[in-house]
Amino acid sequence: MDTERKGGTTFKGNPLTLIGNEVKVGQTAPDFSALAGDLSPVTLASSKGKTRLFVAVPSLDTPVCDAETRRFNEEAAKMPGVDVWVISMDLPFAQGRFCQTAGIKNVKCLSDHRDASFGKAYGTLIKELRLLSRAIFVVDANDKVQYVEYVKEVTSHPDYQAALDALKQGARA
Repeated sequence: MDTERKGGTTFKGNPLTLIGNEVKVGQTAPDFSALAGDLSPVTLASSKGKTRLFVAVPSLDTPVCDAETRRFNEEAAKMPGVDVWVISMDLPFAQGRFCQTAGIKNVKCLSDHRDASFGKAYGTLIKELRLLSRAIFVVDANDKVQYVEYVKEVTSHPDYQAALDALKQGARA
């Protein structure tokens, strides 16, 4: 049975229930399986040996998620050797269309729609909406979690600078 956490995350001020365990700094990153644009499975091991930024978003078809993905796309261009993954419940085809239209080339989008594997593993699956809550995870080359932010209000932006600082530090380690 999946763990449920209520009250820490809201949508327009209304409390939500997140499914899955809360990920903490210092722990080994949980494995997951999501879909790439070509429907192939992607797991934590798919980017083993690299520093990774996992950006969980509710849907690329919303203004905050759009802006967040564009911002991390710009930042990723400045950080060679770092993998940036934006993960949502959007279908892979919709993600591909978004990336093509928005000129997203430096981040990879993953779809968690099939099994909600990432959402459950990283504690971001919103029970009431079957979307992912907004969250940021930095995982180093040894699969250790270096930074976590569960954004309290789903419609708010994450702390970009803190995430980028953690990512740069992880890439140097």
